[in-house]
Amino acid sequence: MKTMQTIKNKINKLSWKGNFFRKSFILILLIASIPGLITGIGIYWFAVGNVEKELMALHDNQIERRANNINEQFKYLEYSTSRWAFDPRFGTDLSKVDFVTEFRETYDITNLLLLFEGSHSLIKDVELYVNAEDPILFNTEYNVLKEDTQAIYEEWISTGNNTNIHWEHYSIKEGKDSSTLALVHNIPAASQNPFGAMIVTIDKGKMLELLKTLTPYDEGATFILDENNEIMLSSNSKNDPSFIKALKAEMLNLNKSKGSYQFDYKGNMYSVSFGQFTRIDSKWTYLSAAPMSSITAPLVFVSRLILIISSSALILAFCMSWFASYRIYTPIKNLVNKFIEEDLSKQTKIKDEFSLIEERWTQMSQKSHLLQSQLSEHLLEIRSSFIVQLNQGFLYHHSEEDLRKRMESYGWNLTNQSFVALDIQMTGMYSENFGFSNNDESLVSFVANNIIEEIGDEFFEQFTVIKFPDLSVGILVLYPKNDKIDEKLHEFANKITKTINQILKMQVTITISESTENVKRISYIFEQVITGKRFRTFENSNQIIDLKSKEHTKKINELHYPFSIEKEVIQAIRMGQVEEVTELVSVFLQELTEDGVNEVNIKHGVVQLYSSIQHEILHSGIHPHDLFEGKNMIDELSQIRDIERIKNWFTDAVIYPYIEKLEGRLNIELKRIIEKVVENIQQNYMEDISLEQCADEAGTNPYTLSKAFKQIVGINFIDYLTELRIDKAKELLLQTDLKINDVAEQVGYRHSYFNRIFKKQMGVPPSQYRKLNQGNIQA
Repeated sequence: MKTMQTIKNKINKLSWKGNFFRKSFILILLIASIPGLITGIGIYWFAVGNVEKELMALHDNQIERRANNINEQFKYLEYSTSRWAFDPRFGTDLSKVDFVTEFRETYDITNLLLLFEGSHSLIKDVELYVNAEDPILFNTEYNVLKEDTQAIYEEWISTGNNTNIHWEHYSIKEGKDSSTLALVHNIPAASQNPFGAMIVTIDKGKMLELLKTLTPYDEGATFILDENNEIMLSSNSKNDPSFIKALKAEMLNLNKSKGSYQFDYKGNMYSVSFGQFTRIDSKWTYLSAAPMSSITAPLVFVSRLILIISSSALILAFCMSWFASYRIYTPIKNLVNKFIEEDLSKQTKIKDEFSLIEERWTQMSQKSHLLQSQLSEHLLEIRSSFIVQLNQGFLYHHSEEDLRKRMESYGWNLTNQSFVALDIQMTGMYSENFGFSNNDESLVSFVANNIIEEIGDEFFEQFTVIKFPDLSVGILVLYPKNDKIDEKLHEFANKITKTINQILKMQVTITISESTENVKRISYIFEQVITGKRFRTFENSNQIIDLKSKEHTKKINELHYPFSIEKEVIQAIRMGQVEEVTELVSVFLQELTEDGVNEVNIKHGVVQLYSSIQHEILHSGIHPHDLFEGKNMIDELSQIRDIERIKNWFTDAVIYPYIEKLEGRLNIELKRIIEKVVENIQQNYMEDISLEQCADEAGTNPYTLSKAFKQIVGINFIDYLTELRIDKAKELLLQTDLKINDVAEQVGYRHSYFNRIFKKQMGVPPSQYRKLNQGNIQA
């Protein structure tokens, strides 16, 4: 007890009188007090003026960027309005439409205006004025205008004859005291005699909110002037009209299109920035005024605060420096105490804290080197064990950073390194040329492991060998990620193969994985090489399978995909013929599997068929996510491994829901009309058939019939008729000896026109098509 007390007394005496404590105390005192005081004075006396200028410039740039943003919003509105105005629906034929009887057209126009209205957040309303026999105004509904209201729209059309698109003050709805901006575009677009206009009304509330971004402070004002210097929009947080008037007068006196200045108003200094917006029919001027105090107040406050705090901290620094010095010295005192307590039998004479620490550190370093040499002997086994644990998923919950730290602690250098895995599979153990007995698998694996390690030292700086069962060995190779490793890997594989052939009399299959830079993907590349062995030819021979080259995929059976049947399936779906679709899907699957194609190719085929059906669903305007209630249909299809179940899945899970959804949206009577038209075309394609004739027979108009035909059948009326006639002509050319003139007449064409349309469709004239293909038929 006396010895322990003596040691503690020595340590306490050393802690209060040691040089380290005094020096650290003085240094911390200087660091804690003087720099802060100097910084506060410097900022306050020298930096405020310069920073104020920088803040002013930054403020001007900020205002200019926000003004450009507002300008872009106006440009987008002008561009969008012009694009919508050029829609063919708003062409010259619009003035001839009877909107009462042709209610479908009226409904489509209303929907189109609603769509345009929702295309931009600044748009409040989109209206369409048509000067018909009864002046009409479209907005959310169909309206007939009164004479007094019509006069305003007529004046806008007259005003816009020169510009076609122009901005106006709009107060019909808002009232004279609360007008807003409106963008007016004459229709038809680019016409000298417009009969109507598209009016895009700006949401004044949102426009003012956008305008307020030019005044990012509590006080100030922002406004926009038109080409006559009249205020169009104004945001004045001061609610002082005379302030706006004074700002406007000062800006006009400068006689500039763009600039900034300081403005003194009632003892307050303001920073004013102004510029111009170039609109499609005029030039607007914007102005933003912000109080200088709002810009520079934070800087002045912070600098004064720093000065006050630095001055006050001078007194506090002394106390804190003593406390910090003591806290810094405490770990050193505790460390010295530990070193002395480790050997109480020796009367340690303390000369200096760091002399004692150095002595003990030397002793511990010697012990560390001894332990390190012992650890190196087991390092290879530790590395191999780590990779095995990683592959078996025991380390899956660890993060990438944790795994890297563990690998580096085992001696790996992971800086700018990539990983590649190899699987070495030996075969031929049971052949007559093999020199070992059938019970020597472990011995063979041991010999192969040693061979691989010796050859690996010649090729790689970092690698680890892992023993797998069934006469296979895994290798993890680390290499600089910028190096081209492929050639070296193949040289290594060839030397391994040659050596094992000579020594063990066995054949070798070496599988090389893709590269990765992530430790967590090491298990993936090992799984890749293990499963990649399935691409080897099933024979006892040396093989190298490089999974990056993809040459091994040539060994898979080629996929025969029945494109023609797929086309028939899609056509039957368009026509809503569910039973025929089911039969066609069955034929499709039969053709897909008739050559013994393996499962992976079958999966690709049925997924491709589903993708084509999904494309047709999207084309019809139905979203698959809504149709299938958010189910992952590709994943569901991939889980089915029975042909009959796949067929039933297509019918019950895909086709029936789609047809029901489609029939709910389409006019069933119109669909029956199209079916009759298609049947009529197929029976009378050799006659003079026209869209107008079919429309008269069906009791509808050509436009409605053409639109419905394209929607249901999938192609235009004339394209369908042309394809049918050309297909019949090809049959007659190949299966009969009729002359070209006779073939043309039988499919409904004149001879000269038949030659042109046939060549356009098939690329060759009818006579040449017969010569090229009759030989193939006879053969």
